[in-house]
Amino acid sequence: MIKRRTLLQSLTGAATLGAMGASLPFNNLVRAAGKPVVALLPGVVDPFYFTMKRGADQAAEEEGIELLFQIPKAWNVTDQVPILKAIIAKKPDVLLISPVDKDQLIQPLKEAADAGIKVITVDTYIGEGKYQTGSGKADFPLSYVASDNTEGGRIAARALAKAIGEKGSVYCENNKPGISSTDQRMVGFEEEIAKFPNIKVLKTQYNEDDANKAAAHVAAVLAREPDLAGIFGVNTFSGMGASEGVKKAGKSGVVKIVVFDAVPGIDASLKSGLVDVAIAQKPSEMGYVGVKFASDLIKGKTIPTWQGTGFVVMDKSNIDQEDVHKYIYSN
Repeated sequence: MIKRRTLLQSLTGAATLGAMGASLPFNNLVRAAGKPVVALLPGVVDPFYFTMKRGADQAAEEEGIELLFQIPKAWNVTDQVPILKAIIAKKPDVLLISPVDKDQLIQPLKEAADAGIKVITVDTYIGEGKYQTGSGKADFPLSYVASDNTEGGRIAARALAKAIGEKGSVYCENNKPGISSTDQRMVGFEEEIAKFPNIKVLKTQYNEDDANKAAAHVAAVLAREPDLAGIFGVNTFSGMGASEGVKKAGKSGVVKIVVFDAVPGIDASLKSGLVDVAIAQKPSEMGYVGVKFASDLIKGKTIPTWQGTGFVVMDKSNIDQEDVHKYIYSN
């Protein structure tokens, strides 16, 4: 069984307790006199978000900002909202947040905005991700800093199509509906893969961010489609769980896998052939730009309502190149 926490530890090479050490309760955080305060609230314990924090730390140091940081133990509303309410009580100048649900976080974030806290979303968004439009109930955040996840899905589709020779059956291994980033990746993937007439797209499987379920899905799909050619894992646990399922089925190198995100250990997975392509985001840049935007807001400047941060496509041929390898996430 691939335990979620066990899998994360194997990917990061560090104990979860050590990772959580960077996440202190807000009542233990003390404001530095005279410094503006920015809070960063990510989605879940994950190398992606600790990499984001390092970029945020760098920008905070450059701008003379106190950065508050706490991270939920699980990706769900019930874990994130209580931390959000604690942040609102602290009244930082700006809140950077990765909303775990694009609909259920609208009202809690509106409470932050109504309290005078400037809101920027990073990595994920609320509503449709279109801010400052003057319409809709979710347009109040001031900026959205993230990857263009729809384009990321298209990149994944083209990579998987190439890996399988543009023919065969494929499917998406996804976490759950309602998460803006992974919803967009799936849409982009489905739109792009439809351009390949000899590729059959099977029903998307949802694993609730559980790598065990993702691995079990592979076995079930292979039972129905023994000639399965490829899988797109839309996030860390979907991709690594699917990879483990393919390995257990003795299909490594036969069923091609494209994963989103470059978790620690992805270089070994690419070199061994367990994974064929990884689409790396730039979370450090997200954190850095987010804090820079926050600093601009504090200074009364105008910021863009959207800022993309790009991708790096990794495979066996380039993973050892410094300008590629440096984008692997870490704690």
